[in-house]
Amino acid sequence: MSLFAGFANIGKVPELRRRLLFTLFVLAVYRVGVFVTIPGVDRNVMRAVVNKQGGGLLGFFNLFSGGALSNLSIFALGIMPYISASIVLQLMGMVLKPLEELRKEGEQGQRKINQYTRYGTLLLSTFQSFGVAMSLEALNNSDLADSGRVGDVVTHAGWGFRILTVLTLTTGTCFIMWLGEQITERGIGNGISLLIFAGIVTDIPSGVFGYFETHKGSIQPLNLFAVGALILATVATIVFFERGQRRIPIYYARRTVGRRIYGGQTAHLPLKVNTSGTIPPIFASSLLMFPATLANFKVPGMAQLQSSLERGDWLFNVLYVALIIFFCFFYTAVTFQPVDVADNLKKQQAFIPNIRQGKQTAEYIDKVLTRITLGGAFYVAAVCIVPTVVSEWFKVPFRWGGTSIMIVVGVALDTVSQVEAHLITRNYEGLSGGGGRATRVRGRRDIA
Repeated sequence: MSLFAGFANIGKVPELRRRLLFTLFVLAVYRVGVFVTIPGVDRNVMRAVVNKQGGGLLGFFNLFSGGALSNLSIFALGIMPYISASIVLQLMGMVLKPLEELRKEGEQGQRKINQYTRYGTLLLSTFQSFGVAMSLEALNNSDLADSGRVGDVVTHAGWGFRILTVLTLTTGTCFIMWLGEQITERGIGNGISLLIFAGIVTDIPSGVFGYFETHKGSIQPLNLFAVGALILATVATIVFFERGQRRIPIYYARRTVGRRIYGGQTAHLPLKVNTSGTIPPIFASSLLMFPATLANFKVPGMAQLQSSLERGDWLFNVLYVALIIFFCFFYTAVTFQPVDVADNLKKQQAFIPNIRQGKQTAEYIDKVLTRITLGGAFYVAAVCIVPTVVSEWFKVPFRWGGTSIMIVVGVALDTVSQVEAHLITRNYEGLSGGGGRATRVRGRRDIA
């Protein structure tokens, strides 16, 4: 009953209602754009090509773009150029001192970094869209396009088509980036993650119907049961770990102001098992798709590397796991600063029992965070790779893989947490039960 009461309370908070409606509107605009085809192409041919390679990296990219690639939409590049630019900027921020200083300047510095990220997105989109144009022209004479005699992908190949494709796809990517930023600022949840979430979720019905259509008359009930069990086990694992946290006890020193005594209270500093959220698999997927772009520009060795990085191959799996673990540690280091937390505790006259304030507190928090991040990194890698490997071994069809499930569940949990935060701030009952200000938002930091 408390869940329904929580949903009912959403309508009682005008700001929250406005944010949710705005988010839904932006997602609807994004989905409409997925069906707007770039000029000079036949999307029916491209859809046949993508369906034939549905289990490979091409199908994986199409899933992340919400079907925009198979439709040859103006959004065909998806949000990957923005993610790639973000990776580059964050890596450079750990090497270049000016960027590191910008990051420490707070909101104003973050605005500047966001501006650089937009410039990087524009540059990467230009290169990648030209690569897409060249690839589409190459498909005209490929075995994939000729399969089933479906015709040519590009109706009028040449420089006119290439320039128009670059302009169209680059504009489309910049528009997606803007939509994501609008959701983050004026809606609910992380805009970029929600756009990827929407793309994956909207692909589920077509994937299910497509499977039943393709395997009509040959569907094994045991296979369906195995897929259902695999999905449920993956979802349960994700929810368990995403809600998991290590609580470090915090004590506030007593102090007397006039005749009043303040402090002497206890609290806790919650550290999430997976502080980085769904960012590591998204970043890792983006990097593994990058060789395909370089191969379009005839970079030596990239074509061979691309052929070796087919989704499900051992090299792809090894690199994917390694990148996920790396980005779990990297993104945690970027977003959570133990030194800043220790300074905030010191200013509030709070301390960890048996640990000195300042440097020792920062070192202790860093040690605890490193340990739980190691476990969290292996959890993320396992969730993303094990379902795919298991489905390959037992020949059980599993179209979406653990990565897609983790993104969907992780983004949903994060969005629900933000909705709860709005409700609890206004003294309404949250979605997970409990009422008033005493309700705790699970998975969110109480002290920062």
